[in-house]
Amino acid sequence: MLTDDMKRVIREQKLGFVASVDADGMPNLSPKATFIVLDDNTIAFTELRSPNTMRNIAANPEVELNFVDPFVRKGYRFRGQAVAVARDAAGFDSLFAAFGDMGNLSDHVRAVVSIDVQEAEPLISPAYDRGLTETGLRQDWTRKFEAIQPGGKFDRGA
Repeated sequence: MLTDDMKRVIREQKLGFVASVDADGMPNLSPKATFIVLDDNTIAFTELRSPNTMRNIAANPEVELNFVDPFVRKGYRFRGQAVAVARDAAGFDSLFAAFGDMGNLSDHVRAVVSIDVQEAEPLISPAYDRGLTETGLRQDWTRKFEAIQPGGKFDRGA
């Protein structure tokens, strides 16, 4: 289900968004920056501080994940079933090991959430419908992001 390009986008765009729904049908959108691909059908993230997302998943495991490269305005939408494995539950250690070294965040992880992906679709900006190219969009959005940075430039590790 997960193509090489989907895996690349998840790996490169660490910030993704999890949409869940509470018991009253109210949506909850939560940013996460610990996503990994576990296998060709499974995406996972660590739960650090998301009580609403965790409560929603417990009541309704249907979630949607979105990842978008803001420079080229392309990404992917994934829908599936989420399962949360708490730190003190069987199976946590093996799931958590897949994340590798998380540095000082490791002690704050309360659970690992894995999503069995059942649907995957591309997200593509309507700008492409107007004939814009990936190269042109990357240049335009790089300039826009540079303009809002302190000093007007990205810190390129000088």
